[in-house]
Amino acid sequence: MFEHKKIQSLDDFFQKLGSRPGRGVYFYRIGGYSEEGGRVIHRDYQAAARAGVVLEGKIPNPDEKNLAYYQEIMGQEFRFEEAFMQASLAKWLPRMNDFQRQNVAAAMYATLSGLRRAGKNENMLKNAYIKFMCWLYYKFERIANRLGEEDAPKILCQGPVSQYALLLLSVLSRAGCDIVLLLPSGDGEYLKLDPASELSDELKLPGMAGFPEGYSLKKVREEIMREMQMERLYGQRPQIAACTNAWISGKILKDIQTPPAARGEDSRFFYNCYCRVSGVEDKLTYLNQLYQFQLELKNSGRNPVIVNGSVPPPSMEEISGVRRKNYADLPQMLLDLSQNISCPANAELQRLMAQAFLDVMRAEAKASGENLNQLMNKAVYLLCWLKRYQGALLGGWKAPDVGCFIHMGGCADGKEALFLKFLARLPADVLILAPDLGRKCCLKDDLLYEIHYEQTLAVQEFPREDAGVHMGTAAYHAERELDSLMYQDSGVYRERQYEKANAVVLRTMYEEIKLLWDEEVKYRPNFSVVEGTVNIPVIFAKVSGVKDGQVSAYWQSIRELVTEDAYVVKNPPLIDAFAENPMKAHAAEFLRNGKIQKSKIKSHPKYPYGYLREESQDYILEKLQTLINRKAIRGMFENGAEYTAVSVILNLPVELVRMIQKFDFTKKNPKLLYIHTGETVISLEDSIVTVFLNLIGFDIVFFIPTGYETIERHFNGKIMEEHQIGEYVYDLRAPNLEGFSAKTRTKWMDKIFKRGR
Repeated sequence: MFEHKKIQSLDDFFQKLGSRPGRGVYFYRIGGYSEEGGRVIHRDYQAAARAGVVLEGKIPNPDEKNLAYYQEIMGQEFRFEEAFMQASLAKWLPRMNDFQRQNVAAAMYATLSGLRRAGKNENMLKNAYIKFMCWLYYKFERIANRLGEEDAPKILCQGPVSQYALLLLSVLSRAGCDIVLLLPSGDGEYLKLDPASELSDELKLPGMAGFPEGYSLKKVREEIMREMQMERLYGQRPQIAACTNAWISGKILKDIQTPPAARGEDSRFFYNCYCRVSGVEDKLTYLNQLYQFQLELKNSGRNPVIVNGSVPPPSMEEISGVRRKNYADLPQMLLDLSQNISCPANAELQRLMAQAFLDVMRAEAKASGENLNQLMNKAVYLLCWLKRYQGALLGGWKAPDVGCFIHMGGCADGKEALFLKFLARLPADVLILAPDLGRKCCLKDDLLYEIHYEQTLAVQEFPREDAGVHMGTAAYHAERELDSLMYQDSGVYRERQYEKANAVVLRTMYEEIKLLWDEEVKYRPNFSVVEGTVNIPVIFAKVSGVKDGQVSAYWQSIRELVTEDAYVVKNPPLIDAFAENPMKAHAAEFLRNGKIQKSKIKSHPKYPYGYLREESQDYILEKLQTLINRKAIRGMFENGAEYTAVSVILNLPVELVRMIQKFDFTKKNPKLLYIHTGETVISLEDSIVTVFLNLIGFDIVFFIPTGYETIERHFNGKIMEEHQIGEYVYDLRAPNLEGFSAKTRTKWMDKIFKRGR
């Protein structure tokens, strides 16, 4: 019989018997998961499927038909003798040779002897023997005549296993078979059968943890089948392969300037560079180095493709140019989409591009777990970008030529990162420059070579001779460093330091409104700045009734809130629903599938906010999208209220637009006072504007002396606080509220010093 041996490395599983110590066999169980262990299972499955046995579930007991056939051929005779078992095997499994029968009989006899010593009677031993024989015939006959051969047959079995199934596996192992027992639910049940681990060894690997939910040999088989399907997609493989970064010195700019023919001598490869440089080594010389670098490339006949900030997304025309269909699965989708890759003048380059496309999309599908539609969107982006840059990057390519793609600023999203992964697997140098350490590049790739510097520099564009080149002096950079020291995490903020903000509605007492009203937002509770976005604590409240019924005091309390940055509505509506609005006719084209079409809005000839700073325009459109996403107004996506929202927000009164443009997110925020003394419900248009201004960061207070529910009718849910301050008063008319602004208000210090005059 063969002896169990312990492996020294995972490759031992797949060594020939003659290369193993003492020609031993392996019987291992796997009760935990790691990536390395997963690869072993994957490889063992393929070996067992090719020349062994895979059992994806428990080994079932022989059924009546199995037992009847055994009795028909072998009869009822049983003798507890090794010679009897060997003779029976010759009749039952005639394809086995004498050596194999001898080993199986000896192992079976030894196993049954152990059962006898454990107290099993003769009848129990006979039942175990018949069960073993049936299993050998119906489950393992395929490997019975290969036991003990140089290529030891494999059995891959998923547990849990019964006591007798485990004993038969031990018999087969001793007869010259390698066995791996997979235990997705852990080792606990197995150790009840074999507490001392006498029958098998436990495979322990670094980083092992519990198996992923639902892991099984069935899933391993399905994954292997998918991989085989995928391999068929490639067709004829390219004759040349990438040698990425293995040849570089680490001085990246010089490496990229190295002529492709001087990078390596093996004609089986093209030699490319794939690197990200984060930060800058020297702020003073950085831009000049890049400027000289691109001049050297140009003088050598290599015109790099340079992208600043981010790769512009494909246009509708580019997307419509990608031929695609509805797909049932990933292989079908990739096979069809890859037909969009075309290079009729160079078949080798076309094969390289198709191979890179399939490689990165297969890896993305495996890593992301996204559905087929999401993966198709990414694939379409890749194909659009490839078509856009193919001519400039690889036009007229022949080995060993290498193009050059430079991305200034780093990848902002997954589609960009996927595109750069794709390019790096083509005959192209890919250089990612991320000098601003405050802006993270999301690209992750095992092939990527990384260089990190500690200094940071905000650079908008790669310096080229065909564009304006701006380089800073030493004093300029010193000022920028001082700027970052003063205004980063210090509680002190420079003018318009941030471009993004979120409004956080404060829950307050009524008396706190006056205290907080004229205060800079950075001093309010719950103010914060997280990753460049300001969280603005704002007031959004309804004040019902008149305190103590004192009308004059009531109006005086409102006057005190009429500051310089307050917009007062005392004769509603704020927005006349019947006034001309040029945006109404275009609202449907500005909103598609719930998404604001920013580029279409900005390019429209009637777009009213084109004179604003770009960041103010983006902020307005972003908050309009938030308003729609939250469905804060009743009727959105039911009766078309979302289109009303688009038309109203794109046609705001100029005073409100100016207040939004002026708003510095860390200082005093703009205000809206809305006084409604009548009995009509606030209009849909005014409801939209007030919710929108709340999202912008306005403080908003409704004064409703009647206590009527006049403003909530169009709101979805309770989105503001209500303060009941006194009795309800009717038929009031708002007086003149001007003349009591911050400039004319008497301060307490003025009163003190006035006494001495």
